[in-house]
Amino acid sequence: MIKKAIRDAYGETLVEIGRQREDVVVLDADVSNSTKSILFGREFPSRYYNVGVAEANMAGMAAGMALMGKTPFINTFAAFMMLRAGDPIRSLIAYQNLNVKICGAYAGLSDSYDGASHHANMDIAFFRALPNMTVVSVCDAIETKKAVKASLNIDGPVYLRLSRAEMPIIFSDDYNFEVGKGVKLKEGKDVSIIATGLMVHKALEAADMLNKRGINARVVNIHTIKPIDTELVIDCAKNTRAIVVAEEHGIYGGLYGAVSEVLVGNYPVYAVNVGVQDIFAESGEYGQLLDKYGLTAEKITEKVQEVLNKTKQRSASE
Repeated sequence: MIKKAIRDAYGETLVEIGRQREDVVVLDADVSNSTKSILFGREFPSRYYNVGVAEANMAGMAAGMALMGKTPFINTFAAFMMLRAGDPIRSLIAYQNLNVKICGAYAGLSDSYDGASHHANMDIAFFRALPNMTVVSVCDAIETKKAVKASLNIDGPVYLRLSRAEMPIIFSDDYNFEVGKGVKLKEGKDVSIIATGLMVHKALEAADMLNKRGINARVVNIHTIKPIDTELVIDCAKNTRAIVVAEEHGIYGGLYGAVSEVLVGNYPVYAVNVGVQDIFAESGEYGQLLDKYGLTAEKITEKVQEVLNKTKQRSASE
């Protein structure tokens, strides 16, 4: 199984678009070796700004640059992008619909050893609540490159949710990434597993495990959480018996919230979620944290069985 770190793919793509577009500028809040924005800085030092540990200033500077016709990419850990830069992102960038690309590195639990202060398990909820904001969560290195390039075609703010971790390569170079359109990775008739980010790979693993139990699972990658692919979510509801949503995020306000909003308003079916419970996660090795907080293929299969049992009970009572 080939793996590549999301942050490496991101840094390489910054350099690539920097060669193509002179309007692209990159800002970092003193974590450039971690975010890999340093790769852009080495090649284009006159278009690169390390602002220090000053996330809010970074967002404000980017807003000014966008008003001057530049296309800024701002970089720090996802937790600090939300909590420390959140005010100017809301008040300056989103409010004025400015063309700033907001790149939250080390999302979810991927900043594993730094603990509760650095984990980002509520960033999707924050960014998708902001008017004018597009929210994208990538699942492998290929999708990362495609998403960064696609963000250039959006004239407005984009939040790119990026992991630190190595992830298995799911897509090939000819993958047709389209903002706002989910991807069916596996067909199935019994249940739909709708996943984003790291959990896309876990969902594919779960589908293989379920197949051995005689359960046929559809797997869907929702990379764009806002605007969500309403049509595809409704199709899952209509053509499978239930839905399980899997995300490396808290159980409130993330992909599960977005999917549930579509279902309630259009085609209600049973839906359950796999995510970090209402808790601050601790420090530790990444794989151990994923196991502890239930972000596993085994947990997805358990939730699938749970929701299918509910559908059987309802059918029996009707």
